Amino acid sequence: MPAPRPTPSDRRIVILGAGFAALTAIRELRRAGVREEITVVSPRDELVYLPSLIWIPSGIRKGDDLRVPLAGFFARHGVTHVKAEVQAVTDGGRIVETTHGPVGNDLLLIASGGRYIRKLPGIENAIIPCEGIAAAEAIRDRLAALKQGTVAVGFGANPNEPSAVRGGPMFEFLFGMDTLLRRQKRRERIDLVFFNASSQPGQRLGPKAVGGLLRQMERRGIRTQLGHKMVRFEPGAVVTEGGAFDADLILFMPGLTGPAWLEASCLPKSPGGFIAASQTCAVPGLDRVYVAGDAGSFPGPDWMPKQAHQADLQAVAAARNMAAELAECRPDAVFKPELICIVDTLDAGMLVFRDMKRNVVLPRLAPFHALKRMFEARYLKAYRAG
Repeated sequence: MPAPRPTPSDRRIVILGAGFAALTAIRELRRAGVREEITVVSPRDELVYLPSLIWIPSGIRKGDDLRVPLAGFFARHGVTHVKAEVQAVTDGGRIVETTHGPVGNDLLLIASGGRYIRKLPGIENAIIPCEGIAAAEAIRDRLAALKQGTVAVGFGANPNEPSAVRGGPMFEFLFGMDTLLRRQKRRERIDLVFFNASSQPGQRLGPKAVGGLLRQMERRGIRTQLGHKMVRFEPGAVVTEGGAFDADLILFMPGLTGPAWLEASCLPKSPGGFIAASQTCAVPGLDRVYVAGDAGSFPGPDWMPKQAHQADLQAVAAARNMAAELAECRPDAVFKPELICIVDTLDAGMLVFRDMKRNVVLPRLAPFHALKRMFEARYLKAYRAG
């Protein structure tokens, strides 16, 4: 039987995470007129704008440029922050076990993100760029210190859920390093290699985009090692089933899976280890429990990305449905599967858009780099405002 509906005087909303999906959901809930108490559980009260990590190696951005303190945003939106790590979700979703103690709720949104699969032997020899600012700074420092040699860039997937891949940033790191090294007149001494188990990497962007990316690599003199499954990383080498090649610096983005605390939780899991979700972002079999962003496994086309934009769209749907539940209305909002990105090269960018009807790829143009920087400023304005 569903749990009894809470009365307006004691309804508590709990959101796990402080990233894109969590913050978008807060804004949407308040925009919908929800005045109930909102509690955010996350290890830090700051947002790291991950899409701009690609600009740290070149110096376009520094770490502090991408850290956005959230205390002011939380205060403006009437949010209580609990600084803690999630350990489990129990009692049908009504209790969140944390390192700070149990946190009860009447509506729960899980927006805590996923985690990278670290099972590949020797993965400690590679840098996972999107892990955060420290990883991007390590790339910056090691690239600056490299006098000659080879930089290898690649990404993997979740074998049990192929959509759980984040390849776009790796193309941006690759092309960005090429542009940077050419500006520094160092490119002829440093080889760049792109590797992937697929012979057509980046397929979620669409066939036209894949062709454009591979042609761009060829034009830039970037070697490719494609179509061979990864075996392991070694100090100074990448080993695939098709053979090994030297690498003085390895950038690798593993496939994604769900948060580790799912194992101790009552939540249904997908084959790839994510939280199972419906098109309304509700968690099947549980009452008043929703998920948005990388923590969830959602129905949709096979190209649907693990991307901040898609997380925002899911968060809007989840928030609208939570607001509907509070108003005793039917929670029937659904999210739109949509991919939009600019594959940046430091001096230009290729725009890719995909939804259920269209797949548009615009050629590499200088204004798209400026557009990406403008979007960053516009997006963060809501969280930086005093």
